[in-house]
Parts: sequence; structure tokens; C-alpha cells
Amino acid sequence: MSNCLTLKKSNCKNCYKCIRHCPVKAIRFSGNQAHIIGNECILCGQCFVVCPQNAKEIVGETEKVKVLLQSGDPVVVSLAPSFIANYDGVGIGAMRKALKKLGFSDVEETAIGATIVKNEYERMLREDERDIIITSCCHSINLLIQKYFPAELEYLASVMSPMQAHCKDIKKRYPNAKTVFIGPCVAKKDEAEYYSGIVDAVLTFEELTNWLAAEHVELEKDMDTDMNSRARFFPTTGGVLKTMAQDAPGYTYMALDGVENCIAALRDIESGKIHKCFIEMSACVGSCVGGPVMEKYHRSPVHDFLSVASFAGKNDFNVEQPKPFDLKKQFGYIEHRLAQPSEIEISNVLRQMGKFKPSQELNCGSCGYNTCREKAIAICQGKAEISMCLPYLKDKAESFSDTIVKNTPNGLIVLNENLEVQQINAAARKIMNIRSASDILGDQVVRILDPTVFMKVMQGGKNVRDERVYLAEYKRYVEQTVVYDKDSHLLIGIMRDVTDEEAEREKKENISRKTIEVADKVVDKQMRIVQEIASLLGETAAETKIALSKLKESISDE
Repeated sequence: MSNCLTLKKSNCKNCYKCIRHCPVKAIRFSGNQAHIIGNECILCGQCFVVCPQNAKEIVGETEKVKVLLQSGDPVVVSLAPSFIANYDGVGIGAMRKALKKLGFSDVEETAIGATIVKNEYERMLREDERDIIITSCCHSINLLIQKYFPAELEYLASVMSPMQAHCKDIKKRYPNAKTVFIGPCVAKKDEAEYYSGIVDAVLTFEELTNWLAAEHVELEKDMDTDMNSRARFFPTTGGVLKTMAQDAPGYTYMALDGVENCIAALRDIESGKIHKCFIEMSACVGSCVGGPVMEKYHRSPVHDFLSVASFAGKNDFNVEQPKPFDLKKQFGYIEHRLAQPSEIEISNVLRQMGKFKPSQELNCGSCGYNTCREKAIAICQGKAEISMCLPYLKDKAESFSDTIVKNTPNGLIVLNENLEVQQINAAARKIMNIRSASDILGDQVVRILDPTVFMKVMQGGKNVRDERVYLAEYKRYVEQTVVYDKDSHLLIGIMRDVTDEEAEREKKENISRKTIEVADKVVDKQMRIVQEIASLLGETAAETKIALSKLKESISDE
């Protein structure tokens, strides 16, 4: 299969919206990036439509078409009948005029090919004695059956699509012509490439619009009135049936749109419940006017249908009907399935996801898969990662958070902006002598704490960090930090019990004070002793001096 859809990896934000909307889950996640699995994809384009980051891109062929225009051969456009819904008020004449300015030799409606295909369907109903016929106009439906419902391949009409029938008719009339199909479909690019030699290139309406803008070619608001065809109904749900007589004896005619509805019908056929039916199937809801390129930028179901209806008519195009053999198209089974994991492997993955019993399998679909079991199978096949499970990540984060909250020695209390207690851990309850969290959860914090600090932090916007306070009612000292988280609208209080530290500090201060007092007393006493000694020494010295003086005098007299 050609790689018609690509991914801008830098834009993928892991929202899993693409896998949720992919009807066949043909998207693999690896390294936090989405990857389209080519051999499983049916090119319905839903991932392109729903991606909020525009990470999915349709491969452009504008340059390829420009090369065709430079080849010298005439290049004829087969314009999908849904153009009338995409380009409001612009008829085929106005489209032809604009496209000729880009260098195309002519523009014809794919509805011509639709008439040819419709004629072949009616012949099959009359002559081939088929039990069930499924239309083969939609390449995405063809791929769905080829890849996922091979047992129903026998019911798929072995007839070319209108695009192919028309382009083959153009080449028959203009043997050296090149053909370019323009429409709202991604899958047509793959169809043109796979069945080579019929359609030389495919452009989407978006590519055409961008090209016209780059060349400053404006589309004139001019509707055709001289030519009409009921085959122009083909791009609407039931449009194929509208063009048919629906008179084959014993047959029931029905139209289905949307891949999910078509899958349900194919399962019914597989069960053997359905017989003698002609079933028109379209992958897009609303058929081609709800195509991925139109739906992405131009989603107006009622208006689009009315646009097609007003442009269509009651007659058929006058066509030269080819022989049935010339319209033959073979469809083979396309192998794509990965090996089915064993029950043990599936159970092991489910356990890793925290699903130990069926009641734990929420099947919420947040990962994109319909059930936890489908997700487990995808993990076994390398298409998904365990981390894609939102409940698993939530439980894991909460479990980790709860473990920290429960085991931290610090007291934690969380308040909302009304100062109501939202969470309180065991350490905080111990500080405040609270038996159970349920005794205070939801109540005003004033019941257990002075709310002043919380109010100041919330109103002033300045957090408090490591402030030592005494909780008199609990006879405890704490170092408190109060933080206001504006995003979550929560106040978080963290309390470290420093009562023992404070008691130890006071004990040391008492010891130091007593030591100082003792030292002071010792010093005083020592000073008194010194003074007494000095006093005694002073008296003795004076008496000695007097005695010596008298002795001196006595000696002198002699």
C-alpha cells in the first residue's frame, strides 16, 4: 500500500484521539508518538479529520501533476461530483474555465464514470444471479473487506470505481491523454497507485484550492443549467441507489455509510443471516460529501446534500457502455494481521495494567481501544504501551502520592479556598490529636487551627516558609510552611513537629543559665577571697613597715 498519510512527529501530543476514532485501530504508539500501520490502514482519513494538532498529513501530488502538464500530452481532469458541495455556487463550466487556466486540457465529471458503473451494477443484478452484491465504489470499504472480511470478498462487486471507469473512458477517447482525479478522498490516491495505468495522479480539493490560490485563479460563481445527470447523486448516502431502477426481482436495496455501520453489516453477512441484497457501502458518514478533506474544513451535511441535489437531474449521461470484461476489477485478500497473543500473555499484560479481575477492567476507552482486553492484545502486538491507560496512570500517580503523604514525618493539611479541610495525613492528625480524618474533612480549618496564616497567604499571595510557631491548644511547637497553589485553588500546609527540639533547646538554655549562675557565684566568691587575702596582706605589710622603721631608727640612734 502507498503511504498516502504521513505523520508530523513533533506535533503528536499523545491525546489518543486518532486511535479512538480509527475504526480498525491501525495506529501504533511507540516512543510517545503515533504511527499509522500501513498494511492495516483502510485510508478512511478519520485520523486526519480528528487530529487536533494537524499531525496527520495527506501526501500531496501537485508537483507530480505539474510534471504531467509539462509533458506535452493533454491532461484531462476527472472531477468528483462532490465538487459542487465543496465549491459553493461553482458549476462544472466555471470549474473547467478555472482549471484550464492551470494548464489542463479539459475537465469532465466523474459522474460520467458513475453512470457506467451503475449500468454494470444493474446488468449484474439481471444476469449474474448473485446472492449479495456490495458496491465497490469506495476504496476504503474495498480495503476493509480485503483486510478484515476476506470471506465476504465474493460479494464485493468486481467492478471498477467511477473514478477508474471514467479515466479509462477518457483514455479510450483520447489515447495519449493523462488523467487526474480531483476529489475529497485520501483512499483514491492509493487506488490510483495500486491499479496503475488508469489514473495518473490524484489531487484532493484542498490541494486544488491551494494551487488555485497560488496561481491567483478565482472560481466564478456560475451554475450550469443546460446539462444534468442523476449520477451526480453518487457522492451522497444512497446516491448509487437513486440512480438505479431498483427493480431486480427478489432483491432488497439498502445504503450504509460510516465504517462502523458497514462492519456491523459485514458481520451479519458473515453470520449467514443476509441474502438477496444489493448494499451500497460508503466509509464516510454522508458518503463522499462527508469525505475527510471536506469534513476537515467544510462540514455541512444538510447544505452539502442540497447542493448536490440541486445540481443533479433525472436523466443519465449519454455514455458508451464498455463490455463487462473491460470494467472487471479483481480484489484479493490483503494479509495484515499480527500473531494473536496467548491468554497467558494477555493476562500478564492486564495484571501489569492493574487489572487482576474482570471487575477492574473499566473499558473506559480513554486509550482509544474499546476494551481493556483489546488494549492488552495491542500491547502484546507492539501497537500500544501500558502508559496509554489513563486509570492505570491515575492510580499509579495516586498510589505514589498517597505513599509519600502517608509516610512522610511531616504533617500535611490541604484546604480549599473556603478554608475547608480537603486532606489531612496521619502525621498532622497526631500533632493535633485528631482520631480520624473523617472527623475534620470538609469542615472549616478554624476548628483545629488558627486560620490567620492561611488567609494571609491566600490574600497576599506570598508563601510562608519554615515559620516556627507554638500551638498552645496542643502544647506543641511546629515549623510551618503554607503554600497557595492558584492553579488547583488549594492551600497546602506543611508542619514539622519541633516540640522535642524546642524542649531540648530549652533544656540546654536552662543548663547554660545555671552554669552561668554558678560561674558568677564562684567568681564572686573568688573575688571576695582575693580581696580578703589582699586585705590581710595589706595589714601585715603595714605592721612590718612600722617595725622595720622603728628598728632602723633604733639602729641609727646607736
